[in-house]
Amino acid sequence: MTMKLHNFFRSSTSTRLRAALNLKGLGYEYIPYVLRDGQTRTPDYLRRNPQGLVPTLELEDGTNLTQSLAIIEWLEETHPTPALLPADALGRARVRALAYMIACEIHPLNNLRVLFRLGDQFGADEAAQKAWFTHWVTLTFDALEEALQDPRTGIFCHGDSPGLADICLYAQVWNNRRFDIPLKTWPTIARIFEALDALPAFAQAAPPRQPDAA
Repeated sequence: MTMKLHNFFRSSTSTRLRAALNLKGLGYEYIPYVLRDGQTRTPDYLRRNPQGLVPTLELEDGTNLTQSLAIIEWLEETHPTPALLPADALGRARVRALAYMIACEIHPLNNLRVLFRLGDQFGADEAAQKAWFTHWVTLTFDALEEALQDPRTGIFCHGDSPGLADICLYAQVWNNRRFDIPLKTWPTIARIFEALDALPAFAQAAPPRQPDAA
């Protein structure tokens, strides 16, 4: 019996977890949901994840884990090799800070629920939603690009092995593509993304390469 990943192909949080599982070499059963159809709002799914969000990782014993970063931290504790966080405390703090810039500053403002709310309550059309999305990405990616000038940046966000920050960066860049946000303004981010996309663990986690991709 394998773990079950309840997810949506285009969800950046789902992309994060797919990449982490692939990096750890852990197999899983892929269970897709269509968010626009309310498939995560059913009584059955809400018993699994009361927030009605993806991803949810269902363990072999039926335990359900939620929130992508919390699940990735669990994976790091239970399957420590290869490591997604540096061995030193300062390095771990830096990697978490880079990851949280994306996961806590961009994603909460730009996820599907927020964009729907902008349209339903405030009448924001597609152009207005794109402007909203682009604003928050740009604000943080400008700062992230600067943070990545640190000498501890290597092939990837921290050194020459991919980790937690890279997982968040990779997923966000794919999310940006939905709104045609180019990477030319952020050359270091673009370079790291290309290096990640060349790795099978990341490439196989990409939204268009999932079985439910439209």
